[in-house]
This record gives sequence, structure tokens and C-alpha cells, in this order.
Amino acid sequence: MNKITIAGISAGVIVAIVVIVFFAKPAEKYSIFLDPFIDQQPLVTNTHVTVQNTGSEPLTNVRVDYGDDSKPDIIPVLNPGEKEILSPPSNSNLQQVTVTTDEGISITKPYRSAPKMVGMMGS
Repeated sequence: MNKITIAGISAGVIVAIVVIVFFAKPAEKYSIFLDPFIDQQPLVTNTHVTVQNTGSEPLTNVRVDYGDDSKPDIIPVLNPGEKEILSPPSNSNLQQVTVTTDEGISITKPYRSAPKMVGMMGS
């Protein structure tokens, strides 16, 4: 190879390393994704709560609290990337969900609902 080709390849490698170092965000050690969802229709209300470990380490005793006097769900271990989709108990107030873990995570989110579209059931 000639000197120009080697210089070009070297410059490309250096640029790639710089981009990776400055723009790649390392995964947090303990992180969780929480998505409480509610879909209220005239005859039925569908709900589910998605909990996913987005960190790089396992989470232990993941407690999903639905509020009021409803019984919480406990996930003993949630490994990195693992996702659980849960159904809130029937006596839940369907206002918000709080998730806590042994690792110190505590997150509370209100239920979100899908936007109503003209012509769709429930709109």
C-alpha cells in the first residue's frame, strides 16, 4: 500500500475511535424503564405495566406498587435487558405506578393512554 492509503485508513480509524469515545454513552449500572399504559373503552378498560431493566447489572426485589390497598407485584430478579409485562390488580386506582428496587431505584409514573383517533373504537 502506498503512504496516502495508509494515512487515510489511519485517519479513519482515529475518527471512529474519537466518535465512539465521545458519543457512546455507557449503560448505567442500575436503570429501569417503566411504562404504565391504560386504554379506556366504553365497555372495558385495558391496562398493563411494562418494567424493563435497562442497566448493565441485575436488579433485585423489584417492587411494582399500583397504589391504594392493591397488592404490589414483586420481581425477585430482573436481569439486564429483561422485560416484564404485568397486569395491575382489579382494585388498583389506575392513577400511577411506583417501582422500587434493592439497588435504590425509585420511579413513579402516571398511566399514559393512547391518543384517540377519529373512527376508532372509544374515540
